[in-house]
Amino acid sequence: MSSKIGLNLTRNYSINFNVPKRTKKNIKFIIIHYTGMKNESEALKKLCDSKSEVSSHYFIKNSGEILSLVPDLYQAWHAGKSNWKNFKSLNRYSIGIEINNPGHEFGYKNFKSKQILSLKKLLKNLILKYKINTNYILGHSDIAPNRKKDPGEKFPWKELAKNNLCNWHNLNEKSIKKFRKQILNFHQENAFINNLFKIGYPRNIQKSVIKAFQRRFRQDLIDGKIDKECFLISKNLLKT
Repeated sequence: MSSKIGLNLTRNYSINFNVPKRTKKNIKFIIIHYTGMKNESEALKKLCDSKSEVSSHYFIKNSGEILSLVPDLYQAWHAGKSNWKNFKSLNRYSIGIEINNPGHEFGYKNFKSKQILSLKKLLKNLILKYKINTNYILGHSDIAPNRKKDPGEKFPWKELAKNNLCNWHNLNEKSIKKFRKQILNFHQENAFINNLFKIGYPRNIQKSVIKAFQRRFRQDLIDGKIDKECFLISKNLLKT
């Protein structure tokens, strides 16, 4: 079934959503997930099974085909316990996109180019339709860092940012790498924690929150340790 909004969508209905409908103005976020299951058919089955109590609005297959599982104006069950800035329970305010990938538990893989191409088209469409701020296009690990790792460090956030589809810093990565593992003083560490809070992460900074930040913005080293490279990235993000 083809969509009327310029995307080739296949309907694959899931009953895992809340009624009644919400308004378009309530949709402020797009949350990106990986499925984290061994195979695609089982992942799709779970998202459509009433017993699983989990779903998303869209599912991107290995082939790049986009399945529409839940209409946008209903709350799909994808974010769970979550928060960003002053928003809590982000199911109420977001559209969830699941991308098939076995994830960290089952042999985490690079996302397929066909999947990312389809994702770009979908994001462009949703941003335009719902006037989404690109700072509010997030990963599941951003909004639930104590529970989730997806879409993970192999997800191409930087590539999406080049297409104005999410937030990214504009620092030269080779230049700032020399600050990696440099310990911060007390004031810098407090400033870093405050920066993360301003970006949207919880003020209660645990190792999992630092790892979530690194999975998003410093993907080649996720050690959960605060260093000057991370600090400089956090400062720059608040300027972009």
